[in-house]
Amino acid sequence: MTGKTTHFGFQTVDEDAKAGMVHGVFSRVASKYDVMNDLMSVGIHRVWKTAMMDWLTPRNGQRLLDVAGGTGDIAFRFLERAPGARVTVCDLTESMLAEGRNRAETARVGSCLDWVAGDAMALPFADNSFDRYTISFGIRNVTRIPDALAEAYRVLKPGGRLMVLEFSQIPVPALQWAYDRYSFNVIPAMGQVVAGDRDSYQYLVESIRRFPDQNTFADMISDAGFGRVQFRNLSMGIAALHSGWKL
Repeated sequence: MTGKTTHFGFQTVDEDAKAGMVHGVFSRVASKYDVMNDLMSVGIHRVWKTAMMDWLTPRNGQRLLDVAGGTGDIAFRFLERAPGARVTVCDLTESMLAEGRNRAETARVGSCLDWVAGDAMALPFADNSFDRYTISFGIRNVTRIPDALAEAYRVLKPGGRLMVLEFSQIPVPALQWAYDRYSFNVIPAMGQVVAGDRDSYQYLVESIRRFPDQNTFADMISDAGFGRVQFRNLSMGIAALHSGWKL
């Protein structure tokens, strides 16, 4: 036990316990994860991920590390644009990776992909290994976000790029209020009906509200050593894209 605490949604928990609790959430929802993403966002997450690829501009020959990307959604999109690239998907949860492998077999892109179980705070890769690092709707679940950003910096090659897609904070209070009403009243109930798991989706909604706002998170990326740090709001700030370079 570290004696240090962190948040798990709105709960306060020991740091040592959080990874296991997050692992439990994603183990339970893995088979319905992609379906729920479509339902929760009314399909808009697909537009956000297209915007991510537009800004990332994948190129053949690049090596991408997609962290917390178990079902392969970002990996497949990257390879659609750069079929000569190589993608490693790293996820804490084996059941999420299993979903991704199944999708890769169906899409017949398995030869371009590696699937690795690993922790974002202690990546099992050598220094200066990747050209691009992505994490989509995953970094808010990490116990110590600065540790994950430091690891992203470590495994990227000089000139490499970090890109984070994450739910964020709407800068207009009235719109944030309306979005919160939807999130807390509709999404957990939807999780119960579709995935048979209200509690996991209650945690996911709470974790969004606990995540830093856009400027605070951009400062965290800069503090990890990245340069040319920028962010772009998506759908009025419901989500945001953050970019930084290892210069």
